[in-house]
Amino acid sequence: MEATMHEAKTNLSKLVARAREGEEVILTNGRNRAPIAKIVPLGVPEKSAEPAMKSRPLGLFKGQFEVPDSFFDPLSEEELALWEAPLVSTWKNNNGDPLDPEETSD
Repeated sequence: MEATMHEAKTNLSKLVARAREGEEVILTNGRNRAPIAKIVPLGVPEKSAEPAMKSRPLGLFKGQFEVPDSFFDPLSEEELALWEAPLVSTWKNNNGDPLDPEETSD
């Protein structure tokens, strides 16, 4: 099957489903509908009677570790400040150039 880029934008999930079923899907571009890409499945998943993710039973790790009472103590001012600190990027201008430690000022 062939589909234009516009058709692929609006029907991507349908095209992927057809490719998953084994159909070859070719994406074309331009008025001459030149082929530019192919959608193919990565592998045929096995159909399983079991759900992909089983629910975990309550008490799965009961008795294997203990949570100390200090776990529930309030955080110190220093720990609290670390949790509430804004995220700071270590990348300069998001262009992929890492910050030079020599250029940073404290």
